[in-house]
Order: sequence, then C-alpha cells, then structure tokens
Amino acid sequence: MPGLKSEKPTATNNPEHRLEYFRALARRPVAAVLENLQSTSSGLTETEAEARLSEYGLNEITRKKRRPGLIRLMILFNSPFNYLLMVLGFLSYVSGNRSSAIMIAIMVLLSVLLRFIQESRSSRAAEELQALVTSRVSVRRRQTEQDLQGHLQEIPLKNLVPGDIMTLGPGDLIPADVRLIEVRDLHINQSALSGESFPVEKKAEPDDDTSGNLIDLDNLCFMGTSVVSGMAVAVALATGDQTYFGNLAAKIVEDEPPTSFDQGINKLSWLLIRFITAMVLVIFLVNGLTKHDWLTALLFALAVGVGLTPEMLPMIIITNLSRGAIALSKKKVIVKRLAAIQNLGAIDVLCTDKTGTLTQNKVILYRHLNLHGEESIEVLKAAYLNSYFESGLKNLLDEAIMAHAEQDDALNIESDYAKVDEIPFDFERRRLSVVIAREAIHTLICKGAIEEMLSVCARIHDKGREYPITPAIREQIHKDTQKLSEEGFRTIAVACKDMDGRQNTYTVEDERDLTLLGYIAFLDPPKESTAQAIQELSQLGVALKILTGDNELVTRKICTVVGLPIRGILLGRDIESLSPEQLAEKAEQTTIFAKLTPEHKEQVIQAIQRKNHVVGFLGDGINDSPALHRADVGISVANAVDIARESADMILLEQSLLVLNDGVIEGRKVFGNIIKYIRMTTSSNFGNVFSMMGASFLLPFLPMMPIQILAQNLLYDISQTAIPFDRVDEAFLAKPHRWEVPNVERFMLTFGPVSSIFDYILFAVMWFVFQANTVDRQALFHTGWFIEGLLSQVLIVHFIRTARIPFLQSWAAPQLLVMTGLIIGIGIYLPHSPLAPFFGFVTLPGHYFAWLMGILAAYFILIQMVKRWFIGKFGYD
Repeated sequence: MPGLKSEKPTATNNPEHRLEYFRALARRPVAAVLENLQSTSSGLTETEAEARLSEYGLNEITRKKRRPGLIRLMILFNSPFNYLLMVLGFLSYVSGNRSSAIMIAIMVLLSVLLRFIQESRSSRAAEELQALVTSRVSVRRRQTEQDLQGHLQEIPLKNLVPGDIMTLGPGDLIPADVRLIEVRDLHINQSALSGESFPVEKKAEPDDDTSGNLIDLDNLCFMGTSVVSGMAVAVALATGDQTYFGNLAAKIVEDEPPTSFDQGINKLSWLLIRFITAMVLVIFLVNGLTKHDWLTALLFALAVGVGLTPEMLPMIIITNLSRGAIALSKKKVIVKRLAAIQNLGAIDVLCTDKTGTLTQNKVILYRHLNLHGEESIEVLKAAYLNSYFESGLKNLLDEAIMAHAEQDDALNIESDYAKVDEIPFDFERRRLSVVIAREAIHTLICKGAIEEMLSVCARIHDKGREYPITPAIREQIHKDTQKLSEEGFRTIAVACKDMDGRQNTYTVEDERDLTLLGYIAFLDPPKESTAQAIQELSQLGVALKILTGDNELVTRKICTVVGLPIRGILLGRDIESLSPEQLAEKAEQTTIFAKLTPEHKEQVIQAIQRKNHVVGFLGDGINDSPALHRADVGISVANAVDIARESADMILLEQSLLVLNDGVIEGRKVFGNIIKYIRMTTSSNFGNVFSMMGASFLLPFLPMMPIQILAQNLLYDISQTAIPFDRVDEAFLAKPHRWEVPNVERFMLTFGPVSSIFDYILFAVMWFVFQANTVDRQALFHTGWFIEGLLSQVLIVHFIRTARIPFLQSWAAPQLLVMTGLIIGIGIYLPHSPLAPFFGFVTLPGHYFAWLMGILAAYFILIQMVKRWFIGKFGYD
C-alpha cells in the first residue's frame, strides 16, 4: 500500500504507526492524499485494482478459526485432574482392577464429551447470528490509463482495495477505513466504535487536530460505521486486517486468558493431586512395613487412591454447567462457553458499555422547552413542521421529532400548510430552514445548533410577546443550554419569522432577524429493564461500572435516570497518565469511565481484575471486543456487531437486561452444587484416609479389601449424581462466590477427622463387642465398616449441603433424597444378597444396627455443632 514517506501501513506494521499514518493523511489536502495512495479522483484501473488485491488480500477481517473437532476434544481433556484420573485408571488396570479402570475412563470420557457437545451446539447457534448487512460497494474504476473519467460499478465488498474511490449514501456501511474527498450533509453513525449515540457530522477539509481520538477526526470514516444521511465520495486508506477494526479483531484471535473458573479448577486439581499422592505413598509404606506383603500393600494403596479421588468431579461440573446452559437457553441466552455460567455467578463487578446495552441506541425527543424551561407545544409544533417539510432522507433527530409529535395528543397540526421553499443544512451554518405558507402568510422555521441559531436571532418569544435579545438574555440562554448539555441532552434551538409572502424563493440571506422560540432536547434513553436490572444486581452483590466512548455528561445523565450511584468519573486521557497500580486503585473506586478507546476499556478490565475481582463485561460494539475478550465472562446481545458476538461467552437474544440477574443466580446455583460435592467428597475421603492409616497400624489385617473400597466408592459416587438437581439456599445465592482453594483445604482438614472419630468408635465396637479382632473374623469387621462408612458418607450430604439445619430448615431436592435413600438401601442389602461372597461380606448380627444408629446419630449431632462453629469462624462460602 502506498504510504507517507514510503512507510506502508501493512499488517506487519506497529498499529500505533499505522494510526499516525492515518492522522498524517487527515491533515493533507485531497490531492496530496490521492498522490500518496497512487490513485486518482476517477479511480484505479482494473489492472491496478487486481494487482493491489493480489498484494494486500481480500477486504475481510481474520476471524478466530474454529478448530477441528478432535483438537477441541483434546483441549477439553487437557486438565491436571483428568491426567490424575487417567494415571490412576492405568495403574488400576495394570494391577488387575479393570472394573475400576473402566469406570474412571467412562467418567472422564463422558464429562469431556458432554462439554464438547454442549459447547458445539452453542457455537453453532452463535454462528447463525453472524451475517454481513451488505456485501457490495459502489466504486469508480477506469478501464485504461487513458480513461480520465472512470465509471461507477458495484463490486463485492471483499474485493475493495486501498486507493479505490467509492460513493457512499444513506444506509451504507463504511466498507474500509476511508478519507473523505467530497461530502454533502454527511452524518455518520459511529456508535459501534465510539459509544456516541448521536450521528456525527463529517467533512472533507483537512483536519489538523492531533490531540483527540482518531475516530473523531472530521474527514476520516472507519470500517464498521454507517451513513445515516447525506452523500460522500471517499478513498480507501486501508482494508481488511489493516483497518482500525482489523486491529481490534486481531486481539480476539488470541487464545482467551484463563478465567476465574479455569484458575480455580486448576488450583483445586493440584491440591487433590498433592493430597492423594502423599496419602497413597503413606498408606503403601505403612501397610508394607507392618504387614510385610508389599504387593497386597500396593494394591490396597492403589484402591485407596481411587477411593480418595473424586472421579465424579468432572461429571458433576459438566452436568451442573449443562443444566445451567439449558435453563438460560429457555430465557433466550446462548452460552458459548460452559465455564462462563459459573464465572457469571462469581462476578462481583459488572462493567458495561452504555450505548445499545444500557440504552436503546436510538434518539428520542425528550423535552421541548420554551425559554423559561417549561414544556411548550408551540416549540414542538414548529420543530415538527420543520422536520415534516424537510426534503430528502430524514436524519435521526427529524425522525425523533416526528415520532414524538405524532404521539402527543395535545399537538394539533392544521392540514392546510404548504411548503414554499427550503434552505438546506450545511456544515458552515449548522442549521436548516423551511418556508411554509398558510392563508397567504409565509413562515420561515429554522432549527439548528445553539450558537449558529443565536447568530441569526434578534428576538425571543415569551408568552405571546416578542422581546429583543439583550446581553443578559443571551447569557441566560447560554446558561440554560449549558445546563441541558450537562444533563446529557443533545440540544438544538428552534426559531421562526413571518414573511410577507411576496416571494417563492428564499436564500441564506433570509435567515436573519429570527425570533427564538425555545429548545428541543434529545437523549438516547435507557432500556425499560435497565433500572430494575441494576437494582437487582446490587442486591446480588454485583457492583456496576460504566465503560463508554461517549462523554461523561451524557453518561452521568443515564446513570442518574436509571438510579446508579456515581462514586467517581475517570476519562480516557487521564488513564493514559496512570501506572497499572494507580489505575487499579482508581478503577476500584470509580463508577463512570468515559471517552474511552477500546484499549482503555481493556486496561480498565485488567486493572479491576488486578484487585482480585471477578469481572463481567457487557458490550455490543466494535470498540467493546477487546474488553469482552479480556473479561472473566464476556456478554453481548443479538443485534451486536459480529466481532462483539464472536468475542463474547454469552449472547442475550432479547433486549431485557433482567436475564443477567437470572444468569448470575444460575451461575451461583451451579457453583453451590459443585462446591457441595467437593466439600463432601474431599472431607469424607480425608476422613477415610485418616481412618485407614490408623486401622493399618492397629489391625492385624487390612481394614477393608480393595474391591470393597471400590464398591463403596462407586455407590457413593452414584448417590452424588443427583447433586446437580439440588436446591441452593437463598443466603448462598445472595452474594458472589469464587474458588477459594484454601477454604476447601480448611474444610477438609476440619470435617475429615470428625468422621474418623466415629470410624474409630466403630472399630472399637467391632473389636470388643463383636470380637472381629482376628484374621479369621476380618470379614465381619470389613462388612461392619463398609456399611457404616457408606451410610455416614451418603447421609452427611444432607448436613454439609446447607448452612442451615437439615430436614428442619432446609430440605434437599426430591432427586437427592431419592438417590441417597436408594444407595443406603443397596448398601444395607448388599451383605445379605447373593453377591455378598463375591465382595467378601458376611451377615451382620441384628444388634449391630442399633450400635450403627447410635454412632450415626452422635456423628450427625457433632457435625452440626462443628458446622456452626466453622460458619462462625470462616463462613460457608
């Protein structure tokens, strides 16, 4: 691509250098720009266009490629915990415990396949939303070098090249980064890049401003924006990945940074790996040294290792996440990444763009005021007549005026008005006038920017009378309009003048000595659900922060309207002067971040994360894609630009923000049920190891046979399959939770030994009461401990699943009640079944069950007491 001073803004250039290249071209006159691009006002030749297409590639943005299915499966398998399970499965297989190995392999495969299937379905649903609004562009091309005129032709958008001359009209997407050559009343909607709801005016003259944001330069337009009104001729500066849009898209092609969920699972996995490895080694050495049968000791240690491993954890996690995804899909939410559900429940900060997410991304007429700040039908009527009789395509402000007027029952527009003439809008005057006739009287009605309107107004209209505009009145007008601007309104003035009706043609010279009637104020209003969603998020312990490219005045107004308390405001230019540590401190204490570039938004997300917060981001624009990619959970909407949807983890198919609250609660339910399983399994397994170690020292035989350990573990795991269906206490749902591995470890070390106390009590009962104290009577000991261990593990679920008193203040879901009851029944029946000899069980004496009931009752009472102490000291997160 031709470039200033031979520097070519190619995809390999530093993005900052490329943007400076754009600034340089913005400062130059059109002829110099065309010369730099080696183009002409009549366009490129077909030969030149083909050569440039070959050199710079198609005008397409590189998207994140969908990996082949096998690669995605391998990535899902890649976790420390899955590796631990497969190692244990392999060791079980080579040591002869093939049933255990098969069970472990099935658990791993099912969990990976379930996640693969769910995420594949969600990704396909999200891809169906991807569609370009237009696929062709009108360009000027020359047939030969001698062709000095060129001719217009439509070409596929992807074939546009740098140096192409294009024409743009209302409704067109800007197909590349372009420099304007000619304009006529051009207004661009660049909210997807800037966050500014209102259309911005564009010009073709050189722009020397080097201090502001690149996208605010008057003579540049960028891919992803669109023409609202007016016409333009422009030359393409950059296409495809070399555009401003392409620079942002490149950020999301990178792999996602690890989220709170990913980090928590990895930390938990390593905790379990260290714990299980240490316990297996200790038990192997203890039994080998005391029993002098190293092979049996190895088999026993491996069985204990399998028993210690919560092999159902991947399945429990995926089942919970899948149920959450299904629940959210019923509320019109596409979940692209299953882990995002738990992340959504864990967020304690939600950052959101303003335009199109909190607001409706449309302009409405909010107020029509006389000069006393009172609602005025007369001002509304004049504005309506001006917009109604304006020729050509109506802009957003005109549409807002007409929509409001047509819904106002107090407004009565006579039908006998006729249009006489029009003085069109231009950028120098920044106003538009129409002349209408009624009963031989011509009335000129003018509306436009405040300063430009004041320059042609000589009088004001006040309560049926007219007064000259004095310096005091002019100062008051400035104060009133400034106040409206500070409240976030886009304000224009309305004035009129009666004419004698002797002429039918009017010019700019007639726009003088006007009478100022008042103002009309516009706003991009919040969505109806915004205020309620913010209130409910606050009740759920989620702080809301606004990250927008719009100005701070408009943003403050929206926050006030929706009831969001404002703690502080930070502008993009201020962020650039802060160190990462300073930004982290300020970001935590700030509500509004305004005039942000896409890079600023990403920096703010990282700064908040640096303060140990789990951060969600809600956005729909091109400028939101880096922040969506960086956040722990990125959320977009169905009508967002495609790059925003591609960056997001979740997509809201409906406009209501209340579904966010549902998502947060669903995420907390998922986490609540996952953490139940982890607490119960780790504490129970640790208690079992504690008991195994003591029994190995004290008993002249193995405390339980390897096959009995595996059977007990299998039955316990089956009982836990109902956990994803369980209820979660309201108190748990009321605040965010995250993976706190030290808390899991503390819980394990507290509750595990409690279960061991009652195991040792049972050992004493079996030894002294039932005389199961010799090798010949070890089967009785094994059977007694098998039932006590299984029942205590299964029933303890009901005590640990809630911070409240089970069966009195909190009941488990019916599925969990049925499943635990079923497993208890199977466990008690097994020693009396035909399978008893296979497992090495014998029939227990009847009064054993009386002792069992007493031991379990004492165990549950103590567990409840320890739980109350634990909650008081450490909480129950």
